[in-house]
Formats: sequence, C-alpha cells, structure tokens
Amino acid sequence: MKFELKTENENYSKSFAYFFKTVLMIALIIISCDISRKLGMISKYYKIEYNCRLLSVEKSTSNFKNLFKISKLKSKQRIWEFCREVVE
Repeated sequence: MKFELKTENENYSKSFAYFFKTVLMIALIIISCDISRKLGMISKYYKIEYNCRLLSVEKSTSNFKNLFKISKLKSKQRIWEFCREVVE
C-alpha cells in the first residue's frame, strides 16, 4: 500500500504564477493606454500643422472650421496667430 503526502509547493507556484500573470497584464494595459494617449497627441499636432499649412495656401472657410474644431480657438485672428507660430 502506497502512502502519498501532498505538499504545499504546488499551490505556492500556482499562486505565484497567477500573481505574475496578473501584474504583467496590468502593466501591459497601462503601457498600451499610455502609448495610445501619446499617439493621439502626436496625431492632433500633425492635424493642426497640416491644416495651418493648408490655411496659409488657401484661405477657405472649411480650413477655418477644421482648425476651430481641433484647436478650440474661437476667433479667426487667434487662429492666424496660432498658425504663424506652428508653421514657423
């Protein structure tokens, strides 16, 4: 007749692996959120720069409307000043 004694080592290794997986998943979520936020800021900057360059070439109302939406500036004069700083 065999007598086996179960040890607690398996439970510790399983709990450690579960903890490690959980920490890794949380870290990946935080890193991906940070990357997506930074990419959003970069794309907004390039949209503003592109629209300011379009505005300097063609002074149409659609370009002003795009810049109104993106930059949240309310007057055309402020948009002009803002675009001068961005294009330079």
